[in-house]
Amino acid sequence: MADSSSELSPLAVAQGRGGGFLFTPVAARPFTTPEMFSPEQREFFRTGSDFEVKEVDTKIEQLEKKDNALMRSLVGRAGELGLLSVDVPEAYEGMGLDKTTSMLVAESQSHYGSWTTTFGAHTGIGTLPIVFFGTEAQKAKYLPDLATGRKVAAYALSEAGSGSDALGARTIAKLSPDGKEYVVNGGKMWITNGGFADIFIVFLKIDGDKFTAMIIERGTPGFTIGREEHKLGIRGSSTTPLIFEEARVPAENVLGEIGKGHKIAFNILNVGRLKLGAFSLGGMKAALEKGISYASERKQFGKAIASFGLIREKLARSAAQIYAAESMTYRASGLIDEVIARGGAHGGSESHAAVMHAIEEYALEASMMKVAGSEWLFQIIDEVLQIHGGNGFVEDYPIERAYRDNRVNRIFEGTNEINRLLIPGTFFKRAMKGELPLLDTTSDIDAEIDNAALMPAPTGRLAAEARGAEMAKRQFLFVARAAAMLGPELEQHQEVLAALADVAIEAYAMDSMLGRTLAQAADEPNAALRDALCRFFCMESRERAMTRARAALSSVIGEADVGEQMARLEKLYRYTPVNAGAVREPIVEALLAKGRYPLDY
Repeated sequence: MADSSSELSPLAVAQGRGGGFLFTPVAARPFTTPEMFSPEQREFFRTGSDFEVKEVDTKIEQLEKKDNALMRSLVGRAGELGLLSVDVPEAYEGMGLDKTTSMLVAESQSHYGSWTTTFGAHTGIGTLPIVFFGTEAQKAKYLPDLATGRKVAAYALSEAGSGSDALGARTIAKLSPDGKEYVVNGGKMWITNGGFADIFIVFLKIDGDKFTAMIIERGTPGFTIGREEHKLGIRGSSTTPLIFEEARVPAENVLGEIGKGHKIAFNILNVGRLKLGAFSLGGMKAALEKGISYASERKQFGKAIASFGLIREKLARSAAQIYAAESMTYRASGLIDEVIARGGAHGGSESHAAVMHAIEEYALEASMMKVAGSEWLFQIIDEVLQIHGGNGFVEDYPIERAYRDNRVNRIFEGTNEINRLLIPGTFFKRAMKGELPLLDTTSDIDAEIDNAALMPAPTGRLAAEARGAEMAKRQFLFVARAAAMLGPELEQHQEVLAALADVAIEAYAMDSMLGRTLAQAADEPNAALRDALCRFFCMESRERAMTRARAALSSVIGEADVGEQMARLEKLYRYTPVNAGAVREPIVEALLAKGRYPLDY
């Protein structure tokens, strides 16, 4: 019997694929949510949170003075608690746990930006290249020390002349005449943990053209560490350049295949983007807690400023963004875990390939989480600083440091501009391969536009919000088809790709939080709060999605046809009035009663 995708329904083609949410009705397919965390996963989160509160947060003043020895000792202490070993296989003194647990541990280490950066660089982009691409000898040599914190890792991709254009690296390696070592010349910039790391994953070009990764150890002859950078934020973290002058690296330290370094760089960046989404989520919660505390205590005109409508709006919006980010983050990690489980991963080299395949499958979601997480975190910090008024602008209050520390997240792991290009770019590549049914689905959308009776008409709880999410998906697909007609020229229209990315992010956010909420009983204790969070977020999200869809369509349709096509797009939109003041109240009351984001793990 033939089994080609062309004989399957569009829904069947999209099921289980990255980006498949755009073709699947709201709440049609269950996915992992925080309500499903196991006791063991919750315990890992609590262990991580306790460590940060008791052992990291109490030392911030000293860490801010660039105490690298103290920072390194904290990495070692995290290793003793098992926080560095979640992603490392058991065979190498790790735990080899699921990606949802890994994301929970990441979220737990996000109160203080300098520690978050140090921890993330070590456990993610520093260690995982060896986990996924190392030989057995490399894994046995390096992973036990990295999993336990006996040694610290760093990742060296960027150069002064190649940031976003990573493949433009100019660091060169040439094989010695005896074939035993490579001679490396060049330099790297902005290397997190550079001042005290022991093991560096360095990307360079063998013979000037074969982009390749190497493991280079501190102390290698000809390899020196530059001075510490003086940064706007994350001042407690170490950031240095690396300098290679006739550095001699053993030939067996090549990581992966010669000339295939891009596979390591880009796959590991996908992991980094997923983790940054989780780190951002924890940062959002920490910032909101500061805002709630200050708004409750600060009095103006004889009463706490938490009683003022505009302050309450800021708090409600922040909580709604957190609920959306939570839903997106753990949905993605759960989907990755599902793919890994189907691959039967049990710790061997085949399982590592399965993990990489699963993460690559959800690269689109990883980029969305990176963009949304970093931008929403900064928005929340900005709003909390505003709540503090003049006090937010001075060092006496920690929100000032948070503002500086978290600006870098929109640059880390590929700038948000690059990730906005990757989101639709990945989508179009998969659609061209028939992995996502763009043309089949847009034919159905045309039929819905021509016959309103065919439009989705959700009923019951959160019906208006579900319809808004369904329409945002259709807006993306409708405009994506029009954009695809530009062919290769589309790459030159970055403003169109960025607008499409924003529509996709809004759709994924609404779809994720609605799927999570509707999976819970309408009479469970937090049902009213969950519904309010959805309503508040969706009332703004669906407007943002349509605004960006209009902008994209206006840029790809010729002047003669734009009016007609815009009129068709408008049929995929319905304004739904919402009393924002009323919707925010159950959210704010829950925040003030708890003193923090109220949905605990």
